[in-house]
Amino acid sequence: MRNVHSFSFAGARLTARPSGALHWGDRNLLVVSDLHLGKSERIARRNGPLLPPYEVQDTLRQLQKDILETGAAHVVCLGDSFDDLAAAQALGEDHRAWILRLMTGRRWTWITGNHDPGAPGLPGDTVDVLTLDALTFCHIATDLDRAEVSGHYHPKAAIQLRGRAISRPCFLRDSRRLILPAYGTYTGGLRTQDRALADLMGAGARAILAGQPMVEIPMPR
Repeated sequence: MRNVHSFSFAGARLTARPSGALHWGDRNLLVVSDLHLGKSERIARRNGPLLPPYEVQDTLRQLQKDILETGAAHVVCLGDSFDDLAAAQALGEDHRAWILRLMTGRRWTWITGNHDPGAPGLPGDTVDVLTLDALTFCHIATDLDRAEVSGHYHPKAAIQLRGRAISRPCFLRDSRRLILPAYGTYTGGLRTQDRALADLMGAGARAILAGQPMVEIPMPR
């Protein structure tokens, strides 16, 4: 696939994909963050606006595509895989079966998030933190002195492309943090100029915009 963006982080050769997924080829590992499956159900349950209830199907279709294109043997979900515990428990049988098919024949790790405690009723390993070689996978970036891959913030950035401003989800990276964009269909975004991200990322941080074409720029502040 041509429209990907490869880079090095903490000695690992990684590939950012236009969907917002991260591929670690040497480990045959696919990483996604913040699927927020069941968000439309959760909003409706709390008397919010009725959204078209297709985001689970759309997100799983994209995840299936990334798994097939990379041939990943191990999938890591970096937390907030479900919009809340009730959304996980309300997952339709067809969608649950779809997830089980995606899990078949490969290792699967659910990182706990602030929205969910993992994936109740589904197999795989549920952990707070996963360390592989020099990389530590967690939901929210910390101040610990380690090379972290995390999610949570749903970063997005804007550039001028062909004479107009384009805003997209983005990966953020500096010398010791790599933050993935939200993968789920109904997940909003936090601009990189927001204080939470501006204070978190180092001075030389870069943003890799997902979508087509993929573009790497200095992190907008």
